[in-house]
Amino acid sequence: MCRVIHFLHLLVSLLSFPVYPILAQPLCNGRAEFCDRPYSNITFIGAHDSPFVGPSLSDNQNVDVTAQLNAGIRFLQGQTRLSPSKTVNLCHTSCFLADAGPLATYLSTIKRWLDAHPNEVLTLLLTNPDNLSLDRFATAFKASGIDQYAFLTPPQSSSPLSLSQWPTLGDLIASKTRLITFLDYGASPSSTSAPYLLDEFAYFFETPFDTTDPAFSQCALDRPPNGKPDGRMYIVNHFLDKEIDLFGKKVLVPDRAAAPRTNAAVGKGSITAQTDICENLYGRAPVGVLVDFFDKGDVFRAQDRLNGFQ
Repeated sequence: MCRVIHFLHLLVSLLSFPVYPILAQPLCNGRAEFCDRPYSNITFIGAHDSPFVGPSLSDNQNVDVTAQLNAGIRFLQGQTRLSPSKTVNLCHTSCFLADAGPLATYLSTIKRWLDAHPNEVLTLLLTNPDNLSLDRFATAFKASGIDQYAFLTPPQSSSPLSLSQWPTLGDLIASKTRLITFLDYGASPSSTSAPYLLDEFAYFFETPFDTTDPAFSQCALDRPPNGKPDGRMYIVNHFLDKEIDLFGKKVLVPDRAAAPRTNAAVGKGSITAQTDICENLYGRAPVGVLVDFFDKGDVFRAQDRLNGFQ
């Protein structure tokens, strides 16, 4: 009986100690390590031509943008054009060839995803081959409401930001500026309508696109013309095209059948086989690696390797 009473006293004493919750370590883009790592020192696998989804010859992805984000894509790229209705649309080469709809609709979809995922940072790269005014882009960003998430370079910083000046993912999340948007042509740091549209080639250089060599045996600086790699982040265009005869004309289309090999993590012609060439040339890993049909192959294993997690 004495032992029972002693045990009950001990139990009551233990229960009287305050219980403190164990706080989980915050995650940024799914990893605690990214919270303290500058944006310029992280590699993101990107969905090349992310709006163009389906089985046609010109499509580049198999699943829509929400599914891309849910799967882990944090870098989206798309082509814009002025549509026949005079809106900024996502069009593949031409709005007559492939029209994925208004940019504002696409941005609204991304905004809903950002609303639901407060610890995620996204990169958006848009092309502007029609040299549309920044006001047109600003209208789409404002209509979608996504401009509230747009990253602006700090006024006291140099323009463009140096590699060492980029904020960490933790900083971007804390400041609620979780969308970093680049425009390939037409952006201006002095813009009053869309200052969040950053000049891609002030910050990045790119490797060649329209590649038909399945070995991806080079990592040359292709754009900007006569550009220098120093001080710039860079994007590797790791998507394979093939030439076909279409109505008597030779055209390049995405090589869908080769995607499992092209998007492999390792091996000849794989993502890291090409990025190894790039790292040897430039002394650092790319920030973006654009791929077609990201759901084929092993792109996130490659991303982990490039970020030092394997």
